[in-house]
Amino acid sequence: MNRIAFFAATLGWCCSSLVYAQPTYQVGNTTLTESDLVTGITLPWEILWGPDDHIWCTTRPGLVLRINPETGNYTTVLNKSSVIPSNGGNEPGMLGMAIHPDFANTPKVYIVYNYSSGNQIRERLASFDWDGAALTNETFLIDNIPGGWIHNGARLIITPDQKLMMTTGDKGDSGASSQNITALNGKTLRINLDGTIPSDNPDPNSYVWSYGHRNGQGLCVGPNGIIYESEHGQNNADEFNIIEPNRNYGWPTVQGFCNTPAEQTYCADNNVKEPLLEWSPCIAVNGLEYYNHPAIPEWQNCVLMAVLGGLSSNYERITVIHLSEDGLTATSVHPQDSYFSNFNLRIRDLCVNPYTGALYVAFNGASYPGSGPNAIKEFRNLDFQSVQNARDGVQSVSVYPNPASNVVNLDFSPSFLGSELEIIAFTGQVVYTGKITQTKISVDISAFSAGNYYLRATSPLGTISRTFVVR
Repeated sequence: MNRIAFFAATLGWCCSSLVYAQPTYQVGNTTLTESDLVTGITLPWEILWGPDDHIWCTTRPGLVLRINPETGNYTTVLNKSSVIPSNGGNEPGMLGMAIHPDFANTPKVYIVYNYSSGNQIRERLASFDWDGAALTNETFLIDNIPGGWIHNGARLIITPDQKLMMTTGDKGDSGASSQNITALNGKTLRINLDGTIPSDNPDPNSYVWSYGHRNGQGLCVGPNGIIYESEHGQNNADEFNIIEPNRNYGWPTVQGFCNTPAEQTYCADNNVKEPLLEWSPCIAVNGLEYYNHPAIPEWQNCVLMAVLGGLSSNYERITVIHLSEDGLTATSVHPQDSYFSNFNLRIRDLCVNPYTGALYVAFNGASYPGSGPNAIKEFRNLDFQSVQNARDGVQSVSVYPNPASNVVNLDFSPSFLGSELEIIAFTGQVVYTGKITQTKISVDISAFSAGNYYLRATSPLGTISRTFVVR
């Protein structure tokens, strides 16, 4: 007899529940309320909102967590701590992550992490399959990239043209590799989702998309598909860049703008792309997130940037970068347009709830290179109702186990009545379709093979998805 389990019931949830706290922050006319989503985790590095409506998180010591944004409960879905150099105690570790855009049919997760090879530090990009409970079937896409105790990058995104973009640092070699076009360090790389080299790269035999980078640790896609990068300067000139193919970003000869005679000559001779913004002394720029949600009107068409603190005091915060309509120019007024310095904590990354517009922020301790335990906090406009109400309706569906029978029980909110329901195997095969005619439905799964399934339901308010396991 088959056994059904919504995977939350089978994995053993841990950690705290979400409770809205009292502290508030003013963003123009908008009030954001602070609450702890998760506490007691160590050095979260990447946080992103997944297509399964959960927050996925890498931690530098080597874990991948999948967090329920409603409760703060989470599971550990991957543990690579045994291979992380010094267990994430310095800059190497489990770093950037991206999720396949067609996750329902291709449940893959891409991760960059460091590992030891003899007495050397290396870096690799790997893909994993999601089986509904854990990340499995690791496949190395790019392996044996030189790494170091500092400057490993490595932020990872998937662009609208279905390519992976990955930053790599110069591993502390003072830029020697950054200007070496045959080396993978000090670059942004562009990669097909299967790990091959895109035929339309500047060199069809190379992953290199742009070069002359020191240590990029933020990437996001903004209006018109523009790719933005945040990059650490040495002591001065942290940068906010637009990434373009086959462009030189100047390191180590040029830091920030081309604003000295020597830099101006070099920039003219070497196709150097100047940053949109620079910060001197360094504030230690990090994760980026494009924000264009009505919940915080003051942040429409902005890039939110995580800041670690760097050499400048009182900059452990989020800074807001306002973009022109076409995204080609940017302004940032700091510290007047920056937030959360009151925590005196390094902010590593951030992500946005697409329904409520809430901002989630990952903290990394008070000083370099970071220490735990840490929190992921939510900052939310509680007065924003239109999308929030839609989300409450869309999210009101539950899958719960009935071990004594061959059915899966589904409980919907009334907003789903008359809507379409699909159940999809993780092979991509649609195994059930039907109309939602009542709020409580039992679906016969006696013919379902053991494995993982993806439920998708669409209402006028939006689409939800849930994962369950047939055992």
